[in-house]
Amino acid sequence: MQIAKGTVVEIDYVLKDDDKKVLDQSQSGESLIYLHGHKNIIPGLESALLGKSEGESVEARVAPVDGYGESNPELEQVVPRNRFQGIESLEVGMLFQAGTDQGPVSVRVVKIDNDDVTIDGNHPLAGKYLNFSIIVRSIRKASEEEIAQGYIHPSGGCCGGSGSDGSCCKIEN
Repeated sequence: MQIAKGTVVEIDYVLKDDDKKVLDQSQSGESLIYLHGHKNIIPGLESALLGKSEGESVEARVAPVDGYGESNPELEQVVPRNRFQGIESLEVGMLFQAGTDQGPVSVRVVKIDNDDVTIDGNHPLAGKYLNFSIIVRSIRKASEEEIAQGYIHPSGGCCGGSGSDGSCCKIEN
């Protein structure tokens, strides 16, 4: 069987940046399992895996436009430190949820200058080329229920884990 829309795919992967630094990887015994063709992984990776077979190794370089998008400077802004009330030790790299007109957005602290804190709403991998080394572990036809809901419920949780409330999660990108 080959990877196609409506197949459940299990992969092991290593993700590196252009400096060969490992950014993420599947852990031993915890492969990534997803429903292909339903936007459960980034578009460039989904395209690179289309048509691949079980046991196949894949090297994929994904451009920012097909990954987490280009970095948008408008998503970076300076806010007063007093907006972080209750946080005793504010540090670069900390993540927070910010309320916006479009709903909550994850932001990362990128700079602290006295009473000014620069936050960035871009995904940490926005603007970066992503280099994947992948092994396709298994492929199967998705059930009607999986197709209808747009994601899978593998045994032991969703995509190698489960939501904090015990429910299955849907991967968003």
